[in-house]
Amino acid sequence: MTPDALATLHAHLLTALATPPEETRRLFHGRGRCWPGLEQLTVDWLQGIVLVALFKEPEPQQLQALQQMLLQITQAPQWQASTAHTLLLQHRYLPQSTTEWLLGPEIDEWTLTEGGLRYRIDLGKKQNAGLFLDMRYGRNWVKAHAQGKRVLNLFAYTCGFSVAAIEGGAEHVVNLDMSRAALSRGRDNHRLNGHDLSQVSFLGHDLFKSWGKVINNGPYDLVIIDPPSFQKGSFLLTKDYQRVLRRLPELLAPQGTVLACMNDPAFGADFLIDGVTREAPSLHFVERLDNPPEFPDIDLQSGLKALVFTLADGTA
Repeated sequence: MTPDALATLHAHLLTALATPPEETRRLFHGRGRCWPGLEQLTVDWLQGIVLVALFKEPEPQQLQALQQMLLQITQAPQWQASTAHTLLLQHRYLPQSTTEWLLGPEIDEWTLTEGGLRYRIDLGKKQNAGLFLDMRYGRNWVKAHAQGKRVLNLFAYTCGFSVAAIEGGAEHVVNLDMSRAALSRGRDNHRLNGHDLSQVSFLGHDLFKSWGKVINNGPYDLVIIDPPSFQKGSFLLTKDYQRVLRRLPELLAPQGTVLACMNDPAFGADFLIDGVTREAPSLHFVERLDNPPEFPDIDLQSGLKALVFTLADGTA
């Protein structure tokens, strides 16, 4: 981070804070490589909380300059007018993703709003807060296409897709994730939005050891696949995504739809399209969802990929 890069970030944040979003949004997305020298930095607006994340360790003097610049921003009129009250700096390159509270008291939990829906996140304790902001359009798409459907949400995490589906009129959602703690937060998110939990199931299992349970709860009109790129001991993108794709015909109801997602910058959309063609040829590609404009990327194939597929002949 050169002085020029920090000056660019300073100006960008002051402009963003002058008219802060009403809901949670990314304020700065350096990971898209559109701003030289800031490729390993992001800034999120968490409705009063500003979260700065560093993905690569800077030189000590660079870190000090960044901290000083961020604290200067908290003295600016734009910060005062924005109603921001807390500033966090998360060191994502460290094993525990250590978070510094540069301004404001420590807060364990916080509630965000997106698309009129509420989500509870964790602050300062985990690598990921609990809601991936780049998937906003994906959740909107699910909400718009869930009416009357039975939905399977694989790698559900904190059940953001499930919340969107129930809000959109889904008949039932089955959430599967290895982390029972994440699913518990998913229950919280549904409760926050006044949803009937009898319409939602939570399976805290390893997918590859639980196909029987998943199939027995089907068939599904909509299957959502949003796995981690890598999860030690449980998921490897280049091997395990294919294992999921080949089971899709068993899971889908007639005229079923799949939303397949991937956020590894090393692979483009063709990775999923070719995988579906090879492993589940009865499905055909429909569209790739746009990414939110606050996530610009120098290469379209490096950003989030969220692709829609449907059964080609309407039969599983």
